[in-house]
Amino acid sequence: MTRYRWFVAVLLFLVGMLTYLDRTALSVVAPMIRKEFGFGDAQMGILFSAFFIGYCVFCFIGGWAADRYGPRKVFAWAVGIWSLFCGATAAATSFSHLLILRIIFGTGEGPMGTTTNKAIANWFPQSESGRAVGFTNAGQPLGAAIAAPIVGLIALHYGWRISFVVIALIGFVWLALWLTCFRDRPAEHPRVNAAESRFIESGRPSAPLVDTAAGHQPRSILKLIFSAPVQGVAASFFCFNYVLYFFLSWLPSYLTDYQHLNVRDMSLVSILPWLGAAAGFVLGGLLSDLLYRLSGSALFARKFIIVMGLTVAALCVMLTARVHTLWPAVTLIAVASLFAFMTPQACWSLLQDIVPDSHLGIAGGFVHFVANIAGIFSPSITGLLIQYGGGYGSAFILTSTLAATGVAAVLLLVRSTAVQSLQATAH
Repeated sequence: MTRYRWFVAVLLFLVGMLTYLDRTALSVVAPMIRKEFGFGDAQMGILFSAFFIGYCVFCFIGGWAADRYGPRKVFAWAVGIWSLFCGATAAATSFSHLLILRIIFGTGEGPMGTTTNKAIANWFPQSESGRAVGFTNAGQPLGAAIAAPIVGLIALHYGWRISFVVIALIGFVWLALWLTCFRDRPAEHPRVNAAESRFIESGRPSAPLVDTAAGHQPRSILKLIFSAPVQGVAASFFCFNYVLYFFLSWLPSYLTDYQHLNVRDMSLVSILPWLGAAAGFVLGGLLSDLLYRLSGSALFARKFIIVMGLTVAALCVMLTARVHTLWPAVTLIAVASLFAFMTPQACWSLLQDIVPDSHLGIAGGFVHFVANIAGIFSPSITGLLIQYGGGYGSAFILTSTLAATGVAAVLLLVRSTAVQSLQATAH
């Protein structure tokens, strides 16, 4: 049996790295941009948040498009658009110019999460979905990790504008590789033999929520996405993303402003939390699939990982608000990242277990839309808190509270009885 599906996972891993390399670049060069343009913390928070205005809208549109047109075409358009406008950031001359570019840049990256999930659903059996999601998503924090040294060192030697041009070119290289090597389904690819194709298809969930033979939908799309289990996944994902975008947007500035590191040292030290996050992605996927095999319950396995991850993250972030020296703070942030980043792949895997493949794109788009509203609030609220509301300590406390809220959401809303009720509509 061939194993081409894992090469597809490598492609998705690389695009995950690319997205976080692109979107983290502004955070890394934020000290330089603030100095050049005279921006305050509140203005930088608005710029960080602007990306997610376009991003959130196209999370949902991208999910619909992935169902209708397939991951291959959607990713091709998405990567082309975001690479173009990431590179165009190099030509920015004012706050309003940067604001517009960040919004359009966000529209390109919007389909990324749901299209990745759709591709995994097409290419992997349920027994491997946790590992596949964990591995592919591990590229995201690694992209954030390499962004600091790559973007930071390029910016120090050649200026911050050149760094955006370099990472845009990397995006177009990946685009060429994607179009050459990927097809929407395993059966369509000449490098996938019949045994691998049968293995994948036989391992997908067989109980649909939509009675396609009868030609009707017992549960409408709106009722599906507004059901308690899907809402619980969305709420937990939102709370994780609040933590993520707090670190993604403000960690470099925290290290330079509060811990008084220079840009070179910040570029090196900030790698550590993202390495922890990458380990969390991989470990979360492995543990989720292991618990699924041991318990026989996908629901229990995915929920356990989410609860454990967000609980430990909430405690570590709260403790970070009470320490003032560099290495205890960085250690706590790294541990928080490791456990928090067990959460998203469990959310995606849980969604695959709840929602039929035929509507996974649009349901995933809705969840991704709700989750990434956190990207609008987290950076801007943090900027306001830093400048006007008590500094970084208050921002850490709020972030910890949101992580704990995510635990409550998955425990209260994603219950076995609610999931069974949702799935019973297929019969």
